[in-house]
Amino acid sequence: MKLPRTIRLDPSDTFVFRRPAEPGEWVVTGSFLFDPAQVESLDAKGRTAFRSGFLGIVSFGWSTLAVVTQASAGEREAAVEQLAAQLVAKLGAPDLAAARAAAEEEIGFAASLCDHPEGTLLALHRTLEAGEMRERFRTLQPRGDRPKDAFRAFEFLDVDGEGEPVEEVDLLNLGKKSAP
Repeated sequence: MKLPRTIRLDPSDTFVFRRPAEPGEWVVTGSFLFDPAQVESLDAKGRTAFRSGFLGIVSFGWSTLAVVTQASAGEREAAVEQLAAQLVAKLGAPDLAAARAAAEEEIGFAASLCDHPEGTLLALHRTLEAGEMRERFRTLQPRGDRPKDAFRAFEFLDVDGEGEPVEEVDLLNLGKKSAP
């Protein structure tokens, strides 16, 4: 079986979310944390979590991306128990049995997103349409010809002898005005 885990390709999650999820923790969509009637009143970081965040079940933090990962039955059960405990502790679920049922449903939905090869990245785009929450999911798979660093957004190439002019900046005098 497969479940989504957080993955952090760059430090942006630490800036855009109030609480970022830890890399490698299991995630669910976390849509249950948002009340459609209150989305418009969220601050910038809350709106970012609403629009694009997966919820880490241990940290209750947010991640922009998740990666499809193999999970054992024991890991799945532990994820259900961790989420159930969070639903009781943080959201006031009436009891552990009710929380476990809700957690089972959330983990089941998260697993349904993982019908892709291991290592596939998942991204979420959540919107309000006519007062209802809509979720759209995108996938990005590693390029087969480059498994190492397959998800790098940028490549830097060293170019020698291209004949480009060298630009030099005098940082000490940059802020000083030149005399007329």
